[in-house]
Amino acid sequence: MFFRRILLLSLLLLGTAEAFSKTPETRQVKYLSGTDNRNTVAWDFMVTGGRQSGKWTTIQVPSHWEQQGFGAYNYGRDYVTYGKNFRFADEKGMYKHKFQVPKNWKGKDVYIVFEGSMTDTEVKINGKSAGPIHQGAFYQFKYNIKDKLEYGKDNLLEVTVSKMSADPSVNNAERLADYWIFGGIFRPVYLEAFPTEHVAYTAIDAKADGAFSMNVHLVHPQPGREVVAEVVDATGKVVGTGRATVSKDTLVNIQAKVNSPLQWTAETPNLYTVKTSIKSGRKNLYQTSEKFGFRTIEIRQGDGIYLNGTKIKMKGVNRHVWWPETGRSVNRDIDLMDVKLMKEMNMNAVRCSHYPPDKSFLQLCDSLGLYVLNELAGWQKAYSTKAGAPLVKEMVTRDANHPSIIFWSNGNEGGHNKELVDDYAQYDLSNRPVIHAHHRPGNAFNGIDCNHYEDYYSTKNLLEGPNIYMPTEFLHSQDDGGGGTSLADFWELHWNSKLGAGGFLWDLADEGIVRTDLNNIIDVNRVNAPDGLVGPHREKEGSFFAIKEIYSPVHIKMDKLPAAFEGTIPVENRYHFTNLNQCTFQWELADYRKPGDTFTGSVTRKKGTGAGPSIAPTAKGNLKLNLPTDWKNYDVLMLSAYDPHKELLYTWTWNVKTNDKLLDGIVLLTKEQAKAAGKPDAANQKKTAEPEWKVEVTETDSTIMLKGGEIAIKLNKKKGTLMEVLNTTAKNLNFGDGPVMVSGSAKVANVKHYKDGDGHVVEVNYTGDLKYAKWKMHGSGWVSLDYEYNLNGNYPFTGISFTYPENFIIGAKWLGKGPYRVWKNRPQGMEHGVYENYYNDVQTGSAPWQYPEFKGYFSDIAWMEFNTAEGKFIVASPQEGLFVRRFDFYGLSGIKPHPELPIGNVSFLDNIPPLGTKLALNISANTRNLGPAGELNKVSGPIKRTLYFYFGLPKTDGNSQQFDRPVVNELF
Repeated sequence: MFFRRILLLSLLLLGTAEAFSKTPETRQVKYLSGTDNRNTVAWDFMVTGGRQSGKWTTIQVPSHWEQQGFGAYNYGRDYVTYGKNFRFADEKGMYKHKFQVPKNWKGKDVYIVFEGSMTDTEVKINGKSAGPIHQGAFYQFKYNIKDKLEYGKDNLLEVTVSKMSADPSVNNAERLADYWIFGGIFRPVYLEAFPTEHVAYTAIDAKADGAFSMNVHLVHPQPGREVVAEVVDATGKVVGTGRATVSKDTLVNIQAKVNSPLQWTAETPNLYTVKTSIKSGRKNLYQTSEKFGFRTIEIRQGDGIYLNGTKIKMKGVNRHVWWPETGRSVNRDIDLMDVKLMKEMNMNAVRCSHYPPDKSFLQLCDSLGLYVLNELAGWQKAYSTKAGAPLVKEMVTRDANHPSIIFWSNGNEGGHNKELVDDYAQYDLSNRPVIHAHHRPGNAFNGIDCNHYEDYYSTKNLLEGPNIYMPTEFLHSQDDGGGGTSLADFWELHWNSKLGAGGFLWDLADEGIVRTDLNNIIDVNRVNAPDGLVGPHREKEGSFFAIKEIYSPVHIKMDKLPAAFEGTIPVENRYHFTNLNQCTFQWELADYRKPGDTFTGSVTRKKGTGAGPSIAPTAKGNLKLNLPTDWKNYDVLMLSAYDPHKELLYTWTWNVKTNDKLLDGIVLLTKEQAKAAGKPDAANQKKTAEPEWKVEVTETDSTIMLKGGEIAIKLNKKKGTLMEVLNTTAKNLNFGDGPVMVSGSAKVANVKHYKDGDGHVVEVNYTGDLKYAKWKMHGSGWVSLDYEYNLNGNYPFTGISFTYPENFIIGAKWLGKGPYRVWKNRPQGMEHGVYENYYNDVQTGSAPWQYPEFKGYFSDIAWMEFNTAEGKFIVASPQEGLFVRRFDFYGLSGIKPHPELPIGNVSFLDNIPPLGTKLALNISANTRNLGPAGELNKVSGPIKRTLYFYFGLPKTDGNSQQFDRPVVNELF
């Protein structure tokens, strides 16, 4: 009897232990579609209109059906482009898919979840309606279908998706918009299974001081159950616990306190996990977990936006969910790519325009650190209250616990339904601020004015108050305009203003779609969608690098090395939370490659690395580089700053040597220079010096020809211009028709020529703004051109120009800033180096997005070698500040492209023009409105410059010939 009792007790204890040790039930997921645009599943499909309509076939899900070869394309502004008689394509897509549900799911709550479907979506399971038709494309919705399923058997899912909504307000909010509009189930579809008692969703409010509060929304809760929340840090340690007992309500609030939590900011994206359990006594019935961060958001009206008690300013950009091949159906790697691109530009914020993004994007913003403005759709018109209220709930309940989300945006520009404003706080326990992203004055909300596309001076006025100013769109980046253009002036306004909160550039990527109906061209709807800082496949434009420098939290304004420089560099810390002693700095001393070298760039000779100085956030100080005593012997000093995560913030470069010193061994005007450079001719001077360095002069009534070495030039005595370039060892070059003034006037007064040292000069004197041009042929074949002009006033450009056939150009190599072109109001982001670029005819924002552009204004040129079908020629200048204009291009496309170009097509300039902005068809060419850098060049007094030319390839080392050249080239 005793043993029977012991055995029974043991069995009871064992059963109890098993019950307590059993893993709690969790959410189970079964995908019916693929997980993203790379991992899709074929469903049966028929479309009612457009391509392949009226027949059942298959389609990959998730996707837009246009990208699978069905239906018809529309851009959201087609109603504007084509007028009142236009109608959008309104086909429907009909989907069927068979699936099975595990037998052990019977008795559970089973939901079918759609993460996004355009637009009206009707769902049936085994012929039975799953619930009301969902209206709204960008929002996650679900139906409880447990009573419609056959467990362990085949089930039939039928979905009808209407491209255009039956609710006009949904069409107005989502589809009458300045972006591509599509149809189809474009985000994943899956089943979720829960035990009968489970958590529907949570809403967390975790303050910077460690106060933790969470609303837990329960399904089928039993009175007396205990809901427990454990706060776990990144190491897995439980740092806080809260609990609440269920009564009759489906909502419980749990509170806890975490001591000295690691706070979440974009600079320090510290995440915690909360594990939420439903318990019956000691038995854990169900558990779910979610990541969050501790931070406190405050809008201090008349002051600024504060995070964790510190004022922050947004360095942001607008972002569409986009990939050219698949439209708005993307994957986590694309989301990661975009977050990393923003971080690479030293941005700290993103606006999700104009709809909530995929969940993975927000998760990445949480973990990598970006402030997020999450937006309800509503481009120019708002949802009705009836249509919008459920969509606000769907957006906020899905996204409320992301610490990266700082604001809810209640629609774009005209798309604000003020009746929805109170809805956000119903589902967001942290009660984030709601803003209205608007494009007209007078729409400030919650103390923040977000007015779009103000110019520099109206921005200045808005920053006088009374509201905080945070433009949710500015500097529209169409073609090559906007973006980094004049951004430095705008950013200085915001950074130095009490009420400046920064803003969001428009926008990240050109919205180019691969047209499956047009042989897979990438279509940006001509002028409507090429408005990104990067191309459709994220090809980087010049603005990308300008922004990287302008937004660098390590702010260095030193343009040139001071005469008394000994290694000390003034630095401003533009972080909000990070001391510069957490950053790493590396200096390098290097020598540039030469024109004849195989490679570009430079050769590092010495370098050093160390921690930054202790400079508090927003403070100023000095960075001291421990340079070697011989640092002045090298060509260039480079300084790279790395953030606490060892990511490159920016690399600055300063020429140590002046241009004339950088040209040593390249420009050989005298015998002494040739000897010093070690050229073979120098050794031969003893035998044949006079013939090789003699300059021959031939004059006629209308021309003067100068010949030195292998090179000859012929000048027009009447016009004072270069007529012909001849080379005895290679083809003649069609370079000439200059110099001509690009601004101002010049008329030849007289021409004279005379011997000067070992060379010969042709001096052309002018009346007007050009004073003189002195051509000198040196015995080496190098040609120098000294000129002086005198202008007073405001000019878009100044300097001289020549002409060369663009169709002969192969490429160019240069020592100067690069590798991208610049504008007067976008010089940033380009650093000193030796670069090479092969010819392309790319216009920014247009196919084939082959960057850097070959054509444009290139800055701080010491030398530039042109590679042509007629041979090579090099141009150099011993003075700093030379811009070289390469051929014909535009910054902004239009009826009259902007800005106007100088005469000729190869120009050597001392000043270049600023660039305006463009919105669709409208060019804003009044660049002065963009701020000081947008002003025309203020020129006063004489400007002198020397150019050196060598029209051909200098002799190579040694005299041996590798081949026998034909006496007559029969082909050419």
